[in-house]
Amino acid sequence: MSVGDMNFSCCLKPAAEASSLPPSCYTSPQIIEHEIDKIFRKFWIGVGRSDLVKSAGDYLTLDIAGQHILLLRDDKSKLRAFANVCRHRGARLVDGRGSTKGFRCPFHSWYYDLEGNLKAAPKMEEAKGFSKDENGLVAYQVEERFGFAFVCLSCDAPPIDDYLRDFGEVHSGWPIESLISIRRREILVECNWKLFLEVFNEYYHLPFVHPNTVDSIYLTPCESDRVGGAFATQFGKTDGTGGLLEDSQNQALPPMPHLSDEIANGARYTWVFPNMTFAANNDALWCYEAYPIEANRCKVFQTACFPPQTVALPEFEKKSISYLERLDAALAEDIPALINQQRGMSCLEALSGRFQPNLEANVASFAYWYASHVA
Repeated sequence: MSVGDMNFSCCLKPAAEASSLPPSCYTSPQIIEHEIDKIFRKFWIGVGRSDLVKSAGDYLTLDIAGQHILLLRDDKSKLRAFANVCRHRGARLVDGRGSTKGFRCPFHSWYYDLEGNLKAAPKMEEAKGFSKDENGLVAYQVEERFGFAFVCLSCDAPPIDDYLRDFGEVHSGWPIESLISIRRREILVECNWKLFLEVFNEYYHLPFVHPNTVDSIYLTPCESDRVGGAFATQFGKTDGTGGLLEDSQNQALPPMPHLSDEIANGARYTWVFPNMTFAANNDALWCYEAYPIEANRCKVFQTACFPPQTVALPEFEKKSISYLERLDAALAEDIPALINQQRGMSCLEALSGRFQPNLEANVASFAYWYASHVA
């Protein structure tokens, strides 16, 4: 089934009246192809924390949504993004991550500097009219804001600040930009990429999927914030820190500096459309990115972040283990639920379902965005 065959009117209502995306959005191979074309090649994509490439020469390869991206810092520490492919005969330039002074194609030894310029092309002086200046790497738009990195494969996208709009104002209470990433984990999950992001952004499942691990920590959330940017966000009070399991609260690290009383005992869950989400707790932040592989399979990256003052503490290494265990324990409970939900979506009788307006507010906001921009 194609997107054009579906009715999204139920998604274009206030959360208290809206229903979820049609099940075919989670099961159709044709819709995945449509999403890659209309979302992942058109909008700004959050690719995680910008300190993943911290110093000049650091690089990271991103194989996401059918595209191969090379994220790096040039000699002036400017963030750059290129297609990870040689301009000669299409060989892949590099794998993984590392640090380098330039990129040499392993096939015919064409060499590019950190600004994407072709600096050496052996024996190509014999090719008439060939110019190194015209054969640099294909560059993409890339920006860093608030400690996050964003890439856009389209030349027609709005500036990142127009896309995010009031993001900075909404999150100004947390020192998000200065946080340090201590672990980035890659996971393959047997569910649609949207399902993974949806479960992270809703409170409804907590007592049923996480009854003995994190449910009691989260109190009823506040009403979802009204925002102007391409994101949804919701704050909620917590009993303790959402960064730890219920039985490991005694391992809590100090709160982030300069938090107001209003947010010092709570967590803000934010979904930057289309594919990046994070939770800003009072002591730590964790971030997820999700990318489609197939309709029923996605690639997920999980990053855990802490303030530099916290990372410098003598007890940080020991206590941070409990924070990572909390992330992994919750994920281990979410994944079976997601696999089961994905199986249910393939039932011919599966239908769009009504949202619980407060407990699924961010999910309803995404459905509205998706129906407005993708359908």
